[in-house]
Amino acid sequence: MRKLHTVFLDRDGVLNEKMPEGEYVRSVRDLRVLPGVAEAVARLNRAGFRTIVVSNQRGIALGLYTAADVDAIHAELQGILAAQGGHIDAFFYCPHDEDVCNCRKPLGGLFDQAVARFPDIDTASSVMIGDSLSDVEFGRRLGMRTVFLEGDTERRRPGGEQASESADLQFQSLPEAVDALLDEE
Repeated sequence: MRKLHTVFLDRDGVLNEKMPEGEYVRSVRDLRVLPGVAEAVARLNRAGFRTIVVSNQRGIALGLYTAADVDAIHAELQGILAAQGGHIDAFFYCPHDEDVCNCRKPLGGLFDQAVARFPDIDTASSVMIGDSLSDVEFGRRLGMRTVFLEGDTERRRPGGEQASESADLQFQSLPEAVDALLDEE
């Protein structure tokens, strides 16, 4: 297997606390970074891995928050990560409702956006880490290794069991997944 180069991360439920089903992280006030995440991202950065967030943000299409709100949340997240020496190299998100675009995971439009910005991205040296079936399907469709995070089972989207079974690896949290990926390298 080719050395790992790019780590794709879902946002809600991976980097920050997921809201209950049907609710959204709408503003900086709602952002709660999960324990150990800032340090885990910093470890990925120090190991030389590109880290990219790919996230469905349907709440924009539903009128619950704006793209500016998402950008503010991402800026706040970057500040929290920076305090621990980490950063996200890029954020790509789908602002659309279901079935109206090619960028809503599990479709590959967000990957295409990432490749447009970072042409050296190669799926054989990439991994997708997420907490939902759409995250795992996104990675699998593109030929990446996939990691499913069990996370808070009470806030898990439907399909979590199938995602766990179809992912290449399963862990409870991002720090555990990062430990395993770094041990492999």
